[in-house]
Amino acid sequence: MLKQAAAAGAAILFATAFGTRAFADAKTVTGTLEDSFCYVTMGAHGEGHRKCATECVKKGIPVALVEKGSDTMYILLPPKNDEPLPDDVINKMEHEVTISGDAYSKGGVNYLTVKSVK
Repeated sequence: MLKQAAAAGAAILFATAFGTRAFADAKTVTGTLEDSFCYVTMGAHGEGHRKCATECVKKGIPVALVEKGSDTMYILLPPKNDEPLPDDVINKMEHEVTISGDAYSKGGVNYLTVKSVK
């Protein structure tokens, strides 16, 4: 009986440890780079908003990639922990780009690491 309880406990710990871990899917998304604050709260976007978007991102506002056609929004993450987003992202705010990376979804939010920008 004790062995069965220990095995059940180990199974629960294993499922909990791996059940909450986010698994990535390699993905390529084409869309427009937006500063998430102005885009979400005011609907601001486009070439006339480029300077503001660039400044907002430099101050730490998360960058959103809004997918062309579906309007699915991805919050961009750096390719590795403790790194900034690549300069190619910041320099192309409000432009259409294609980004390849690892896609995650957690808590109803979509994320995409930036491995390449075209």
